[in-house]
Amino acid sequence: MNTQNGKTAINRVYHQLRIKILQCEFSPGEKLKIESLKVLLDIGASPIREALSLLTSDGLVNRIDQRGFRVALMSKENFNEILQLRCKLDDLALRKSIEFGDSKWEENLVILHHRLSRADIADFASWEAMHKAYHMALIGECNSPILLGYSNQLYDQNIRYRFLAERTADYKSRNVSDEHAKILNATIERDAELASELLISHYHSTSNFLVSLLEKNNLNVWN
Repeated sequence: MNTQNGKTAINRVYHQLRIKILQCEFSPGEKLKIESLKVLLDIGASPIREALSLLTSDGLVNRIDQRGFRVALMSKENFNEILQLRCKLDDLALRKSIEFGDSKWEENLVILHHRLSRADIADFASWEAMHKAYHMALIGECNSPILLGYSNQLYDQNIRYRFLAERTADYKSRNVSDEHAKILNATIERDAELASELLISHYHSTSNFLVSLLEKNNLNVWN
């Protein structure tokens, strides 16, 4: 296998495993056995190990000394920490982006929002890619690569929790598209206070549906 083909294989396996983890096809804490993954993905062990290492960097997989890899655990405490950090960091990044962003940034936001509004939410991989592109573009002009790096990682770690929230019957009553549009409009109008308030409310809505899921099922769905 040449270098280019090797990178392509690693990238493919990375995305396949990432989607399965985000959609909770692998349970939190589940051991990811190389031999089983070789059969599941029809590929050799080397690309799988490389992909799992990348997912470890993303915080979605944990490396176990001498024992391989496991899917990162989920917990109420972990979600709350992710939520608090996203609210603080993305608030700062959005305000800075509104301050520094130019007309090209605004145009890109409008385009990305339009694509997201037309995307089929049932197509998880496609919709999720557009959703992330929109959210990261909102804060993308903050002129702080380190801040964006943290926000990017927190976004990825939040997806599994949002996927659980979407399982609640009441979630369908949530108008996510309208929430996105309101955030966009406030951002384009350069109203940092309103844009930040709407973004944080958008994040907290997921938390409310997760709490509802726990209460209605009287279960600990995290582990």
